[in-house]
Amino acid sequence: MSDHNRPTLEAIARQASVSLSTASKVLNGRPGVSASTRQRVEELLRDSGYARRGLDPERGGLVELVVEDLLSEWSVEIIRGVERITREAGFVLALSALGDHHKPRDEWMTGVLQRKPVAVILQFSDLTVAHRRQLRTRNIPFVVVDPAGDPPADVPAVGTTNWAGGVAATRHLIGLGHTRIGVISGPADLMCSRARVAGYQSALAEAGIPFVEELAGSGSFGQRDGEREGRRLLGLRDRPTAIFAGNDQQALGVYDAAAALGLEVPRDVSVVGFDDVRPALWARPPLTTVRQPLQEMAEEATRMALRLRSGEVDNARLELATSLVVRQSTAAPTS
Repeated sequence: MSDHNRPTLEAIARQASVSLSTASKVLNGRPGVSASTRQRVEELLRDSGYARRGLDPERGGLVELVVEDLLSEWSVEIIRGVERITREAGFVLALSALGDHHKPRDEWMTGVLQRKPVAVILQFSDLTVAHRRQLRTRNIPFVVVDPAGDPPADVPAVGTTNWAGGVAATRHLIGLGHTRIGVISGPADLMCSRARVAGYQSALAEAGIPFVEELAGSGSFGQRDGEREGRRLLGLRDRPTAIFAGNDQQALGVYDAAAALGLEVPRDVSVVGFDDVRPALWARPPLTTVRQPLQEMAEEATRMALRLRSGEVDNARLELATSLVVRQSTAAPTS
């Protein structure tokens, strides 16, 4: 459909039997419209193929980043990457936090429609169908960094090789001589958690080591859950000599569990994390971990969103490679 034939907002207002002012309120996320009217106008905006074209003179110079937790080391790396590319492109970064949710709420979407960013980057997020439609109707490109699940094929995403990272971590421990290796996964609803454990299981199978159910734990990606599962694993009569944790925070929780039980890392238990955020280097001993290139992932996601904004045809999926960083938390088993 050419721009000449593209429906105007006035035409959509007529179809919806509402005023141009009401249709504009829906388009721009402003209050004062009933839920049923808002839904009717949204459906017409979507079904008619209406979308803003070109550079909207009303639109500000914002790139919006949505992260889970503004204070987490994981989010800090994402923020650094997005901010660098945003600044280079001459835009300003706007930040939103999801809290414990993997999906932005409707209030966030209302704010986005009012702020009119040039692009949206989402960490970890699983956008609803309605939210995806609303962003596309307004011609606001979006890209997800390290998606929570397996997003639909039409959702642009930048991830990392989680399965290969799990394989590399486990092979490293097997290569040191460990055969009783524990694993702690992150939340089961996150694809990255499942992929890392699948890599662990594949490496065990490759080495002819059976998977033992009692050696597998799970929890949030927090230090407290790492400590809880670490205490359970290290309290087993036949405890593991090594533990592969779902992320660095969990791994540091395993450090706490080992210390509480009078065990030393790596003399009594080797520990491998995942992410390579800064506390991994500061830990004592420094943590062996799988490096997830978080900042580079964020940079690529921002570049992709800005290319989509310019109308460039783009590969909507990108996976960056993980790499094993060997430090002092792993060694050969002593018994």
